[in-house]
Amino acid sequence: MKTKNYRWIIATLLFFATVINYMDRQLIGLLKPTLEKTFSWTETDFAHIIMAFTAAYALGLLIFGRLIDKVGTKFGYCLAVIIWSISAMLHAVARGVFGFAAARIGLGIGEAGNFPAGMKAIAEWFPKKERGIATGIFNSGTTVGVILALLLTPLILTYWGWQEVFWVTGSLGFAWLLLWWIFYEIPSRQKRLTAGELELILSGQENEDDGTIENRGNIKWIKLFSMPQTWAVIVGKFMIDPIYWFFLFWLPSYFSSSFKLDLTKPSLGLMIIYSSATVGCIGGGYFSSWLIKKGVKTLKARKTALFIFAIIELSVISMQFITNMWAAVALISLAVAVQQAWATNVFTMASDMFPKERVSSVVGIAGMSGAVGGILFPMLIGHLLDLYSAKGNIMTGYNLLFSVCGMSYLIAWMIIHLLTRKRKPRTTVKSNPIVL
Repeated sequence: MKTKNYRWIIATLLFFATVINYMDRQLIGLLKPTLEKTFSWTETDFAHIIMAFTAAYALGLLIFGRLIDKVGTKFGYCLAVIIWSISAMLHAVARGVFGFAAARIGLGIGEAGNFPAGMKAIAEWFPKKERGIATGIFNSGTTVGVILALLLTPLILTYWGWQEVFWVTGSLGFAWLLLWWIFYEIPSRQKRLTAGELELILSGQENEDDGTIENRGNIKWIKLFSMPQTWAVIVGKFMIDPIYWFFLFWLPSYFSSSFKLDLTKPSLGLMIIYSSATVGCIGGGYFSSWLIKKGVKTLKARKTALFIFAIIELSVISMQFITNMWAAVALISLAVAVQQAWATNVFTMASDMFPKERVSSVVGIAGMSGAVGGILFPMLIGHLLDLYSAKGNIMTGYNLLFSVCGMSYLIAWMIIHLLTRKRKPRTTVKSNPIVL
């Protein structure tokens, strides 16, 4: 049966893949107290397990980014989901630090394929004026996955045990895989697609003369590193991704230190903050897409959105003056929403500036840079918090971190803008130059 809105079915599939992806990666943290008691782990043991995932994830982004451009979105996504789903279930048979670390390595490598494959699918299936909102829907699965993990883990633990948590959630990837294999194909081969929708998709994918790479698929992978557009996406991920992890992993401790929040009980405030990320994903994507529909050139629309988000994010610096918990919840909710709006548009820029044949590679390279930043930034966090904690004033450390977070977006935007300015082609080059 043909439909004129089949591309939104694809966006829905990408959303659920991301939900499962983030649910699987979140479980180890939620089960930490149970697993520490069962296996007598130390904090160092747990840190080694987390580091194994992070390192594998960074490497996997580089590998899958290039692989998916070679083998195609359909098969590449299948391979990624199979690897991460099997690895997720293998946690259930692990019996020590080495076993869990090995399972986390497999999980990290497999889960790294999600964003390169998803963004390539969006580049294949959506005209540029709709990519922002499509990416927002896809990216919102990150938060929904975390929230579902918070809800499902205690439920499964109550009726079964920690092993069943991994078995049940890991199997969800295979259910998704069946739907993906049935419903996904590139638009030119998809028989469920109407002629009108195919024309809409293809006509809206042409590159504009606004700083994008000409529509060629034969760009060598290593050549990507010589292009300023690639570095623009790298900067957008490397400088900003670590801030999201700071918001996710250190906020409970911040609220405990600042407002004496009891972390042994469910926190409505933290749930509101994490839920706001979903609003940011979809709202941020919608805003830049709206600008394009109003006639703004694609890349200019993305950078305009990023600039506005960078200005709004400066508000988080004022956290040092907040004395009321709910005011803090409101301000940080805004910051987290804006962060995800930023992430959505940076991902979408990759699909805008590069031909479909290289989108996955660029997303993989940029994603790896974000993961590396996610390894380095916690070192600064730990140093500052330990330093000021020893002085009996840990809140000064948090205030400095909020200031760093607030300023980073504007600095990143300025670098992105410089790297993506339209430049005149060199007249000395005989062949058709790449317009930068």
